[in-house]
Amino acid sequence: MINIKLIEHIFKAASISRWNDYLRMANLVELDKQAHKFIIAYFIAKMEKDIDMKMIIEGGIFEFLSRVVVTDIRPDVYHEIVRQKKDEVNAWVLSKIEPMIIDIEDGEFLKRFENYLHSNSYAKERLILKAASYFATKWEFNIVYQTSAFLSDIDEIKNKVEEELEDYYELIGARKIALNQKIAKIIDLSGRLRFQKRWAQTPRIPETAVLGHMLVVAILGYFYSLKIKACDKRLENNFYCALFHDLPESLTRDIISPVKYGIEGLHEIINDYEMKLINEKILPFVPENLRAEFSFILGIREGRAGEPNFVKNEFENRTYKNKKIELCSGSLSSFNENDFGAIDGKALKYCDKLAAFIEAGLSISYGVKSKELENGFLGMYDFFEKNRTIDGVNFFEICTKLKEYFKI
Repeated sequence: MINIKLIEHIFKAASISRWNDYLRMANLVELDKQAHKFIIAYFIAKMEKDIDMKMIIEGGIFEFLSRVVVTDIRPDVYHEIVRQKKDEVNAWVLSKIEPMIIDIEDGEFLKRFENYLHSNSYAKERLILKAASYFATKWEFNIVYQTSAFLSDIDEIKNKVEEELEDYYELIGARKIALNQKIAKIIDLSGRLRFQKRWAQTPRIPETAVLGHMLVVAILGYFYSLKIKACDKRLENNFYCALFHDLPESLTRDIISPVKYGIEGLHEIINDYEMKLINEKILPFVPENLRAEFSFILGIREGRAGEPNFVKNEFENRTYKNKKIELCSGSLSSFNENDFGAIDGKALKYCDKLAAFIEAGLSISYGVKSKELENGFLGMYDFFEKNRTIDGVNFFEICTKLKEYFKI
């Protein structure tokens, strides 16, 4: 499904500071920026016609993995280098990434990566990703500007950022965000998840925010989907379900499991209140024609007997054929067609736990640990030892290799 070197490469983005030649009131890192970019790209893409959503996902992943390689080059310098030496830069990037991905899909993933870098296909999808990257960067710059307004070149940067907006006016979603319409509120809400740190402020290296964690889970869900040969719609839904799975925490903040489940009945109270906030502060700002599909992605459905009117459980297996939600207790292998719009909720729960397992293990391996981290790491290892596979994908094997690699 995924190897250790690729996992390390992904998590490097959590240690890559952005705008580090300017004074910032908060540490801005590449992983969070990329997560914000994926969220923005989703909404812009859904407002356009005939967009290949799989290419939005894959193109974004290709660009993310490439960006981690060239992180030491300032963006303006990098763009000038690419303008003059595009083929050489792409060849160098591929040489660094190829060993990490060569075995995925028997080399097919690498071929698509190479084709994306060297061809000019998918022009509209590339424009959407570029626009999403711009809006994520602009959101960050608004933070930087507050503390760096005294620097001599800050207004020049501000003017360049504002001028670039014109490049994306052909996109409906870009215009709506620029005009600060409803969708801009979702963009702002999701961006604020970079301020919420994972593991209830337990010291860790690298420190990760809820926003970055959501992208890690989404990427793990993507590679899981490739492994099980999921159809395009199933892959798309798995990725975005994972990407948005903690979005309501922008309203409630991260509540750690020992607290959430330690008091009888507390989980249900939190779930009910979370649904109230979602209905008041998220769904009204989602475009009306996307609201039903987005609710399905979030895991919202009508309650069954004995449950509230609406409940949220993003980690349930479910389908969405003819816009009707059906829960599935078993494997979704018989629903692997685009018409079913399936989501592997149970597998995405595994991906969520695996991401947390990696977060804890990386920090412990760097020597920054606590009882909470060690207990969490060992607890998740025990979980995967008892629940090794799902749909034939062996998560315990990944955990065992990681445990050995971390020397824990």
